Amino acid sequence: MYQPRPTSKKWMLAGAALLVILGVFPWLGPPVYFISFMLSVFLYITLATSWNLIGGYAGYLSFGHVAFFGIGAYATAMMFKLLNLSPVGTVLSTVPAGFIASVVAVIVGYPCLRLRGPYFAVITLCFAFVVQLGVKNLDFLGGPDGLWLKSMDLPIEINRSIFYELMFVLMIITIGVSIRINHSKFGAGLKAIKEDEEVAQTMAINAPLLKIKAFALSAFFPGVAGGIYAYYLTYIHPDIMFEVNISILIVLMALFGGGGSWLGPVIGAASLTFINEGLSTFVQAELARIIYGGLFIVVIIFMPNGLIEFFSREKARSPDAVEKAAPRS
Repeated sequence: MYQPRPTSKKWMLAGAALLVILGVFPWLGPPVYFISFMLSVFLYITLATSWNLIGGYAGYLSFGHVAFFGIGAYATAMMFKLLNLSPVGTVLSTVPAGFIASVVAVIVGYPCLRLRGPYFAVITLCFAFVVQLGVKNLDFLGGPDGLWLKSMDLPIEINRSIFYELMFVLMIITIGVSIRINHSKFGAGLKAIKEDEEVAQTMAINAPLLKIKAFALSAFFPGVAGGIYAYYLTYIHPDIMFEVNISILIVLMALFGGGGSWLGPVIGAASLTFINEGLSTFVQAELARIIYGGLFIVVIIFMPNGLIEFFSREKARSPDAVEKAAPRS
């Protein structure tokens, strides 16, 4: 029977303590700014982790995941508008919105996942642009004017705290699914596809089916997140919800931390959100963009596989690690 190592137990306890602290944080009376900022951290962790299911594990770099985020937002807004939902009903409607995003991912992924490399990246980027333009030209979706959602009739601190908790729970579920997949046969199949798809198929791995499943699952969580975020903002617009820079950012976040593991996107999204907020607060906008871009250049050159692999490699090279690995006479 497997017994966790003492080091693993310490990390598990530290992780559990961190989750408890984050869970009670909004009810300790912090300024609304910090509640909203942490909600954005949870949002980007959710988006980067869900993208990693297809981009990190399977190696298919999708630059159109913001489309699923926007689809979830508009699906929730339309259900709110047409069904005259209560606040609880609107929150619950984010789950069907996630399924709608998954259905769209299956429809789009069936032909697009036949492409590979830069061709797949370009076609998914075009998909995001097409969806944005389509929504802008559909009057029943608000067109270029966007859509309003009625906010909860609560004090702003409680309102923000509720959405904080919703995004926090969604983040935990997304990370949990990613961990489960990482240690499953499904995840092993995706990693085999990433290494060499032709070889994977000769090993009786149904690559097309696994890719479609991963793509649909990676679209579900952004769809739910989009629905929560739409209700949080109370106003959505195609230029906000389908902003292609969001797609590019979540790809960079996942790759920054390390796309081959479940932890990489978490570290990448959290660290880059904090860095971006710090630069925006204390540095002029033009200089902040230069520093932010320079940071990515450094990472791509010196840490092409992300922070986790870089530090793991450096740890393996340390004198203590070498001494432990040396054979004893």
